[in-house]
Amino acid sequence: MDYHYPIDETWSKEEIIKVVHFFTLIEKAYESNVKREDILQAYKIFKEIVPSKSEEKQYFSAFEKASGYSSFHVVKQARQTTEGTIHIEKGTWK
Repeated sequence: MDYHYPIDETWSKEEIIKVVHFFTLIEKAYESNVKREDILQAYKIFKEIVPSKSEEKQYFSAFEKASGYSSFHVVKQARQTTEGTIHIEKGTWK
């Protein structure tokens, strides 16, 4: 990993840890498998920290630009599937 997670300097240490955990699960969805429920729970917590849709898009875009991983598509798949795990092939969303 040669990139940084998008974070806000005004967040508490606990909030930063929760946001980094969410983005770590996004990475895991591309690199191996992640439980659907883990993604949905981490996204729910992320939304408590970043309730604004426009800010969410900014953080998702910054993370995708840095990592190549689409948070939007992982969350979308987690919401739409009934499968227990999520795995996305990098580049399949474009």
